[in-house]
Amino acid sequence: MLKPQDFEDFMAEQRKILAGNPGCASAQYNLGVFYMQQGKYPEAIAAFEEAIANGGRMFEAYVNLGYIYFQLGELEKVVEANKQAVAIEPRYARGYANLGFAYAQMGKSEEAIAALEKAIELNPRIVQAWNNLANVYLQKGDIERAVATGRKLLEIAPDFALGHNNLAYAYYLKGDYARAIEHVDRARELGFTPHPEFLKELEPYRQA
Repeated sequence: MLKPQDFEDFMAEQRKILAGNPGCASAQYNLGVFYMQQGKYPEAIAAFEEAIANGGRMFEAYVNLGYIYFQLGELEKVVEANKQAVAIEPRYARGYANLGFAYAQMGKSEEAIAALEKAIELNPRIVQAWNNLANVYLQKGDIERAVATGRKLLEIAPDFALGHNNLAYAYYLKGDYARAIEHVDRARELGFTPHPEFLKELEPYRQA
Protein backbone atom coordinates (compact mmCIF):
# COMPACT_ATOMS: atom_id res chain seq x y z
CA MET A 1 0.00 0.00 0.00
CA LEU A 2 1.32 3.42 -0.95
CA LYS A 3 2.25 5.80 1.87
CA PRO A 4 1.29 9.50 1.55
CA GLN A 5 4.75 10.46 0.31
CA ASP A 6 4.76 7.57 -2.14
CA PHE A 7 1.35 8.72 -3.34
CA GLU A 8 2.57 12.27 -3.94
CA ASP A 9 5.60 10.94 -5.81
CA PHE A 10 3.39 8.70 -7.92
CA MET A 11 1.01 11.54 -8.75
CA ALA A 12 3.94 13.79 -9.67
CA GLU A 13 5.31 11.06 -11.94
CA GLN A 14 1.96 10.65 -13.74
CA ARG A 15 1.61 14.39 -14.21
CA LYS A 16 5.16 14.55 -15.57
CA ILE A 17 4.29 11.82 -18.08
CA LEU A 18 1.19 13.73 -19.14
CA ALA A 19 3.11 16.97 -19.46
CA GLY A 20 5.29 15.30 -22.08
CA ASN A 21 2.51 13.18 -23.58
CA PRO A 22 -1.00 14.55 -22.85
CA GLY A 23 -2.58 11.61 -24.67
CA CYS A 24 -1.03 8.88 -22.47
CA ALA A 25 -4.08 6.80 -21.57
CA SER A 26 -2.32 4.69 -18.94
CA ALA A 27 -1.19 7.75 -16.96
CA GLN A 28 -4.68 9.23 -17.20
CA TYR A 29 -6.13 5.92 -15.99
CA ASN A 30 -3.68 5.77 -13.08
CA LEU A 31 -4.63 9.29 -12.03
CA GLY A 32 -8.29 8.29 -12.20
CA VAL A 33 -7.73 5.31 -9.90
CA PHE A 34 -5.97 7.38 -7.27
CA TYR A 35 -8.49 10.21 -7.43
CA MET A 36 -11.23 7.61 -7.03
CA GLN A 37 -9.51 6.09 -4.01
CA GLN A 38 -9.35 9.56 -2.43
CA GLY A 39 -13.04 10.16 -3.09
CA LYS A 40 -12.27 12.97 -5.54
CA TYR A 41 -14.94 11.84 -7.95
CA PRO A 42 -15.13 14.80 -10.38
CA GLU A 43 -11.36 14.60 -10.92
CA ALA A 44 -11.53 10.82 -11.27
CA ILE A 45 -14.35 11.03 -13.82
CA ALA A 46 -12.40 13.54 -15.88
CA ALA A 47 -9.26 11.37 -15.79
CA PHE A 48 -11.10 8.17 -16.75
CA GLU A 49 -12.91 9.95 -19.59
CA GLU A 50 -9.57 11.18 -20.91
CA ALA A 51 -8.16 7.66 -20.65
CA ILE A 52 -11.13 6.28 -22.59
CA ALA A 53 -10.81 8.97 -25.25
CA ASN A 54 -7.11 8.22 -25.74
CA GLY A 55 -7.01 4.46 -25.09
CA GLY A 56 -8.12 1.51 -27.17
CA ARG A 57 -9.66 -0.98 -24.73
CA MET A 58 -10.31 0.90 -21.52
CA PHE A 59 -13.06 -1.40 -20.22
CA GLU A 60 -11.73 -1.17 -16.65
CA ALA A 61 -12.01 2.62 -16.83
CA TYR A 62 -15.70 2.20 -17.66
CA VAL A 63 -16.16 -0.16 -14.69
CA ASN A 64 -14.49 2.36 -12.41
CA LEU A 65 -16.77 5.07 -13.76
CA GLY A 66 -19.67 2.76 -12.91
CA TYR A 67 -18.41 2.48 -9.34
CA ILE A 68 -18.19 6.26 -9.02
CA TYR A 69 -21.66 6.78 -10.45
CA PHE A 70 -23.02 4.21 -7.98
CA GLN A 71 -21.46 6.16 -5.13
CA LEU A 72 -23.15 9.27 -6.53
CA GLY A 73 -26.51 7.47 -6.78
CA GLU A 74 -26.69 7.74 -10.58
CA LEU A 75 -27.86 4.24 -11.47
CA GLU A 76 -28.63 4.91 -15.12
CA LYS A 77 -25.01 5.99 -15.59
CA VAL A 78 -23.85 2.88 -13.73
CA VAL A 79 -25.72 0.79 -16.27
CA GLU A 80 -24.37 2.69 -19.25
CA ALA A 81 -20.77 2.54 -18.01
CA ASN A 82 -20.87 -1.22 -17.45
CA LYS A 83 -22.62 -1.80 -20.78
CA GLN A 84 -19.70 -0.04 -22.42
CA ALA A 85 -17.26 -2.22 -20.46
CA VAL A 86 -18.79 -5.51 -21.60
CA ALA A 87 -19.19 -4.23 -25.15
CA ILE A 88 -15.40 -3.79 -25.23
CA GLU A 89 -14.65 -7.02 -23.32
CA PRO A 90 -17.59 -9.45 -23.58
CA ARG A 91 -15.93 -11.95 -21.23
CA TYR A 92 -15.48 -9.47 -18.37
CA ALA A 93 -17.52 -11.08 -15.59
CA ARG A 94 -17.19 -8.16 -13.21
CA GLY A 95 -18.86 -5.84 -15.71
CA TYR A 96 -21.89 -8.13 -15.96
CA ALA A 97 -22.00 -8.54 -12.17
CA ASN A 98 -22.01 -4.77 -11.70
CA LEU A 99 -24.64 -4.39 -14.39
CA GLY A 100 -26.84 -6.97 -12.67
CA PHE A 101 -26.47 -5.25 -9.31
CA ALA A 102 -27.44 -1.89 -10.79
CA TYR A 103 -30.50 -3.38 -12.49
CA ALA A 104 -31.49 -5.01 -9.19
CA GLN A 105 -31.25 -1.66 -7.42
CA MET A 106 -33.51 -0.20 -10.11
CA GLY A 107 -36.08 -2.96 -9.64
CA LYS A 108 -35.45 -4.38 -13.13
CA SER A 109 -35.50 -8.04 -12.10
CA GLU A 110 -35.36 -9.75 -15.49
CA GLU A 111 -32.47 -7.60 -16.71
CA ALA A 112 -30.68 -8.19 -13.41
CA ILE A 113 -31.10 -11.96 -13.64
CA ALA A 114 -29.80 -12.06 -17.22
CA ALA A 115 -26.70 -10.00 -16.36
CA LEU A 116 -25.94 -11.90 -13.15
CA GLU A 117 -26.34 -15.26 -14.84
CA LYS A 118 -23.92 -14.12 -17.55
CA ALA A 119 -21.41 -13.07 -14.88
CA ILE A 120 -21.70 -16.48 -13.22
CA GLU A 121 -21.34 -18.25 -16.57
CA LEU A 122 -18.08 -16.39 -17.16
CA ASN A 123 -16.83 -16.77 -13.58
CA PRO A 124 -18.72 -19.37 -11.50
CA ARG A 125 -16.85 -18.30 -8.36
CA ILE A 126 -17.96 -14.67 -8.35
CA VAL A 127 -19.58 -14.63 -4.93
CA GLN A 128 -21.36 -11.28 -5.10
CA ALA A 129 -23.08 -12.26 -8.35
CA TRP A 130 -24.53 -15.38 -6.69
CA ASN A 131 -25.59 -13.35 -3.66
CA ASN A 132 -27.25 -10.64 -5.73
CA LEU A 133 -28.98 -13.25 -7.88
CA ALA A 134 -30.44 -14.90 -4.78
CA ASN A 135 -31.66 -11.49 -3.61
CA VAL A 136 -33.33 -10.77 -6.95
CA TYR A 137 -35.20 -14.07 -6.72
CA LEU A 138 -36.32 -13.08 -3.22
CA GLN A 139 -37.55 -9.75 -4.57
CA LYS A 140 -39.52 -11.59 -7.24
CA GLY A 141 -41.02 -13.94 -4.66
CA ASP A 142 -39.38 -16.97 -6.30
CA ILE A 143 -38.40 -18.59 -3.00
CA GLU A 144 -37.36 -21.95 -4.44
CA ARG A 145 -34.82 -20.36 -6.77
CA ALA A 146 -33.65 -18.04 -4.00
CA VAL A 147 -32.96 -21.07 -1.80
CA ALA A 148 -31.25 -23.01 -4.60
CA THR A 149 -29.08 -20.02 -5.51
CA GLY A 150 -28.21 -19.36 -1.87
CA ARG A 151 -27.17 -22.98 -1.42
CA LYS A 152 -24.96 -22.79 -4.53
CA LEU A 153 -23.36 -19.65 -3.16
CA LEU A 154 -22.45 -21.37 0.10
CA GLU A 155 -20.95 -24.33 -1.75
CA ILE A 156 -18.51 -21.82 -3.26
CA ALA A 157 -18.03 -19.65 -0.16
CA PRO A 158 -19.12 -21.61 2.94
CA ASP A 159 -17.95 -18.87 5.31
CA PHE A 160 -19.75 -16.00 3.56
CA ALA A 161 -21.77 -14.62 6.48
CA LEU A 162 -24.18 -12.49 4.44
CA GLY A 163 -24.96 -15.51 2.28
CA HIS A 164 -25.97 -17.49 5.38
CA ASN A 165 -28.16 -14.64 6.56
CA ASN A 166 -29.92 -14.30 3.21
CA LEU A 167 -30.42 -18.04 2.90
CA ALA A 168 -31.87 -18.06 6.41
CA TYR A 169 -34.43 -15.48 5.30
CA ALA A 170 -35.29 -17.50 2.19
CA TYR A 171 -35.82 -20.62 4.32
CA TYR A 172 -37.97 -18.56 6.70
CA LEU A 173 -40.20 -17.47 3.82
CA LYS A 174 -40.38 -21.08 2.68
CA GLY A 175 -41.52 -22.12 6.15
CA ASP A 176 -38.41 -24.21 6.86
CA TYR A 177 -37.71 -22.64 10.24
CA ALA A 178 -35.13 -25.18 11.42
CA ARG A 179 -32.86 -24.42 8.46
CA ALA A 180 -33.55 -20.70 8.83
CA ILE A 181 -32.31 -20.87 12.44
CA GLU A 182 -29.31 -22.98 11.43
CA HIS A 183 -28.15 -20.44 8.84
CA VAL A 184 -28.90 -17.30 10.83
CA ASP A 185 -26.90 -18.74 13.72
CA ARG A 186 -24.04 -19.53 11.36
CA ALA A 187 -24.15 -15.95 10.04
CA ARG A 188 -23.81 -14.69 13.61
CA GLU A 189 -20.91 -17.05 14.31
CA LEU A 190 -19.17 -15.57 11.28
CA GLY A 191 -19.59 -12.03 12.60
CA PHE A 192 -22.74 -10.87 10.80
CA THR A 193 -25.45 -9.03 12.76
CA PRO A 194 -28.91 -10.10 11.50
CA HIS A 195 -31.82 -7.69 11.69
CA PRO A 196 -33.28 -7.76 15.23
CA GLU A 197 -36.83 -8.14 13.88
CA PHE A 198 -35.80 -11.22 11.92
CA LEU A 199 -34.27 -12.79 15.03
CA LYS A 200 -37.46 -11.94 16.93
CA GLU A 201 -39.57 -13.66 14.27
CA LEU A 202 -37.46 -16.81 14.56
CA GLU A 203 -37.46 -16.96 18.35
CA PRO A 204 -40.74 -18.89 18.79
CA TYR A 205 -39.47 -21.63 16.49
CA ARG A 206 -36.40 -22.16 18.67
CA GLN A 207 -38.70 -23.17 21.48
CA ALA A 208 -40.91 -25.41 19.39
